[in-house]
Amino acid sequence: MFFSLCMMGSLCVGPHTFAKSATNTLASCSTEVQQYAMSLKFQHRSAEVHALQLQAYNVAIARLKAILAEKPNAQNLAIVTDLDETVIDNTQVFVDDLKRCESYTNWKSWDTWEKSGKPELIPGSLAFLNFADANGVKIYYISDRSQKYRPYTTQMLKNLGLPQISDEQILLYGTSKEQRRQQVAKDHEIVLLIGDTLHDFSKAFSQDQSKQERLKAVLDNQDKFGEAFIVLPNVSYGPWSK
Repeated sequence: MFFSLCMMGSLCVGPHTFAKSATNTLASCSTEVQQYAMSLKFQHRSAEVHALQLQAYNVAIARLKAILAEKPNAQNLAIVTDLDETVIDNTQVFVDDLKRCESYTNWKSWDTWEKSGKPELIPGSLAFLNFADANGVKIYYISDRSQKYRPYTTQMLKNLGLPQISDEQILLYGTSKEQRRQQVAKDHEIVLLIGDTLHDFSKAFSQDQSKQERLKAVLDNQDKFGEAFIVLPNVSYGPWSK
């Protein structure tokens, strides 16, 4: 993903942009559809999101360097990372939905996207994962992408050049993310977890929690953020939107 200055002085990220025609289309869409436009613009094209993503992965590299220095003889270190909006950027499919005056929150386009979509890498993700790989740290990709589209997901990750892409290290939807983390923890010491939503990190967080419960869980775990938990920004979708 790269930055370029677009016509009319607007900033866009890589080939993605909310073109003027798309903005005009949104003006004729229902209020339900229009309500998602501003947050998706921010997630999809803002320099600030790009900076936050780089910041998160800079912190991740610094933490992993420190952990490796603390555990020079460890043989079973692992990191666990989410995929969507953590390692890969899927915002183009949501933009395409809005251009058709459809709300992406109905997820009608998602199955086709899993099979044939071309997400881009989140800035900083590949550098971090390659650093982990070069230093002998196992990488486990825990994602709620569908098992039935596993071959497509696997090939897409390979096409993006991500390291350690194998069936045993890609743990897709089935059991809960906590159960899948525990599966990894049987044989490895998980030293970093990376994700864009709180249930990517610990059983202390649940999609079914109230806002107050989630905030309390954040405060109860505040020392882990930036240490064991690395959070990526995602203002497009998540439990908060409900």
